Amino acid sequence: MSEPQSTEGQWERAILEKLALAAVLEQRRARRWGVFFKSIFAIYFIVVLSLSMGWIGSKDVSPGPHTAMIEINGVIAAGSPASAEKIIPSLQAAFKDKNTKGILLRINSPGGSPVQAGYINDEIRRLREKYPNIPVHAVVEDICASGGYYIAVAADQIYVDKASIVGSIGVLMDGFGFTGTMNKLGVERRLLAAGKNKGFLDPFSPMRPEQTAHAESMLRDIHQQFINVVRAGRGDRLKETSDMFSGLMWVGEKSIELGLADALGSMDFVAREVIKAEDIVDYTNQENIAERFARRFGAATAEAFMRMTTQQHMSIR
Repeated sequence: MSEPQSTEGQWERAILEKLALAAVLEQRRARRWGVFFKSIFAIYFIVVLSLSMGWIGSKDVSPGPHTAMIEINGVIAAGSPASAEKIIPSLQAAFKDKNTKGILLRINSPGGSPVQAGYINDEIRRLREKYPNIPVHAVVEDICASGGYYIAVAADQIYVDKASIVGSIGVLMDGFGFTGTMNKLGVERRLLAAGKNKGFLDPFSPMRPEQTAHAESMLRDIHQQFINVVRAGRGDRLKETSDMFSGLMWVGEKSIELGLADALGSMDFVAREVIKAEDIVDYTNQENIAERFARRFGAATAEAFMRMTTQQHMSIR
């Protein structure tokens, strides 16, 4: 009777061994597929990250003869896509490329920082002297006002649409005053400062005439700098009127009459008919994911804090 029991035990062990082996093989297959899919995901993530960060797909290799386009879009300010930090490297790369036949500044900006606009204007003028055979033309889309126009006048010619808005040659400093509200609420402002003007234009204190006069003097100085830049850039084409530098704006057709712009023309038209290089290559320094995240969240928070604490800022618009 012991022999049949031994045979039955061997049979059971064989079945268990087969089941265990099958389980092991299945686990191995699952691990292999898991490694495969993880590897595919890792490769996909690296490619997407490299593209977003600008590590691959750069403009190191340019096409044949072409028109280089640089976009100046939005408010001109430090940390923005239209900052000097972003625009100047784009200009340098465009001028340096041996296949660049001309440069287009595609402008759609209401203005912004006089300092940032001044940096860009100065660099355009420097590069034009260094590369005299490469023309620079500004093409205005919806609006080219204030700091946007400050940049545009560095170009050889300015092209507009008949309905574009051009001008706003002026400077402003704006903010808020809360003294009346504080008095109604019974809030007392306690400001301690070393230096009688350290609380210059504090929004929570009454305006002092001498400080207001000083601020207006600074604005006049910057305004005159703006006027000088416009006159230097436009030269004899400018037909000055009594209100040209008053901060007013004009539509594209009127801006041509005043000499603020040269002719009607789109980006494609200027590339094809003026520069004679129909292919347009975008040299604009694009933001990567990390920069967009930092700008939208970090910079927005910092700006909100600065506005709450100072309530004063200056721009040419």
